[in-house]
Amino acid sequence: MKVRSGEVELAVQVRGTSGPVVVLVHGYPDTHEVWDRVAALLEKDFRVVTYDVRGAGESSAPSTEDGYRLALLAEDLFAVIDAVSPDEPVHLVGHDWGSIQSWEAVTTPGARIATFTSISGPCLDHMGHWSRKRLSIAHLKQFFRSWYIGAFHLPVLAPLFWRLYLGPRWGGVLERLEGVKVKPARTITSDAVRGISLYRANIRQVMRSPRQRVAPMPVQVVQPTRDRYVRTEPLDLERWVPSLRRRRIAAGHWAPLSHPEPLARMIGEFVADSTAQRELVVITGGGSGIGRATAVAFAGTGARVVVSDVDIESARETAEMTGGHAYEVDVRSEEAVRAWARQVADEHGVPDVVVNNAGIAHSGSFLSTSTEQWQRVLDVNLWGVVHGCRAFGELMVDRGEGGHIVNLSSVAAYLPSKILSAYATSKAAVFMLSDCLRAELAPHAIGVSAICPGLVHTNITATATFSGVSSEEERRKQDRATRIYARRGFGPEGVAREIVRAVRTGRPVVPVTVEAKAAWLADRVAPGLLRSFAKLDPS
Repeated sequence: MKVRSGEVELAVQVRGTSGPVVVLVHGYPDTHEVWDRVAALLEKDFRVVTYDVRGAGESSAPSTEDGYRLALLAEDLFAVIDAVSPDEPVHLVGHDWGSIQSWEAVTTPGARIATFTSISGPCLDHMGHWSRKRLSIAHLKQFFRSWYIGAFHLPVLAPLFWRLYLGPRWGGVLERLEGVKVKPARTITSDAVRGISLYRANIRQVMRSPRQRVAPMPVQVVQPTRDRYVRTEPLDLERWVPSLRRRRIAAGHWAPLSHPEPLARMIGEFVADSTAQRELVVITGGGSGIGRATAVAFAGTGARVVVSDVDIESARETAEMTGGHAYEVDVRSEEAVRAWARQVADEHGVPDVVVNNAGIAHSGSFLSTSTEQWQRVLDVNLWGVVHGCRAFGELMVDRGEGGHIVNLSSVAAYLPSKILSAYATSKAAVFMLSDCLRAELAPHAIGVSAICPGLVHTNITATATFSGVSSEEERRKQDRATRIYARRGFGPEGVAREIVRAVRTGRPVVPVTVEAKAAWLADRVAPGLLRSFAKLDPS
């Protein structure tokens, strides 16, 4: 069918006859055909609409470069929505420039859009605000990824390069870059040349004067982990999107071509099930301290929260605070953790985020620490993390939609002390496990972060054990440690904020508190100094 929008006529394709309407918007230099594999999977449950954007495929082109401005592209989308779904809002999915122009639409007041899934295409206004922040490594990385934008502004060379080289070879270029074999649209060269105006008509203008653009509907941002051109993690999207879900997919930039099955599944879940629009976060040791604060922090972002603890009553209190679910689990038992992971998957789904937080504190010299005490510390602090990573990591890998694992390590992992042999060893092992696991799970789009708190005031000091002392002396040491940590004045909420931020940004190692950051720096530049401090007796 053809839909008129201003001076252009848009070629629209409709698949399926029933179900919610899903509109797929392609990017540059593609046509609607980039969605064929995804649309074929979705049309069983949805009415799927694709169309060639202005200047591409079978749609007509505007007469001037200004005809490619974002406002006009959004009007095209609204015209298509009015034609295919005059009475009900639609579910929108955009890729690359299709996502960029869709952001323009979803941030327009009154848009009849129920949900939006964005793939490899940021809102230019959001990007403009982010670019004005203090210069960081993330800014430099994105600058180098976007080198082609400058090339597209060259008046003669860019069109000539497409006509003489890229256009005739586009199929081979995609195969080398993305590993997919696809026959390019017959209009690829002319579409690409005309589409250069997308960059020229919008990039400088919007980035120079970014607007305040808020998306009121649920938004799912899918980040291909091997995307060579765009990264959306650094953008402060929570500022602009009240209901945001971030997802990752182990794919390159052209995920609709290379990974249609997981992409269609993400879109289908997001559209069909309102609960699937909220990420699922699982936290061990969630009954108190850092675990409870982390549960509250994630719930504040709209996430569904599941917590476990050996103290079921405290876990239930956390569940009541967060509207989540509580389970009694002893993380020392691999069988118990595996059974719990299967139960969570059956009752709530495979988690998007797993926080292995359960831990205990122990102080004492190596020679005064018994084998039983060593075993207890390692069983909880190390094996509890291993069991959680394995049970939930396997589920995440099988699902194929990425995720994030957070392991609670400690400043003690890289700050040795002669009175923390067992505790420091357990946390150092968690630190190294996280590094190894991060490399293994990266191809599956699963991130791993090691969180290293310093002195944080929680109830862990009140339950800490000490080697070689009487029960009365142990109570005195617990009270003294609790007073010291209380005077330090850093609560678990600060750690929770860093955990949420690590999941959003993919940061691998996160020292928390000033002393943890100072020790992390010293470990890099003056490790001998730290080994000298290890000889001191803090008591």
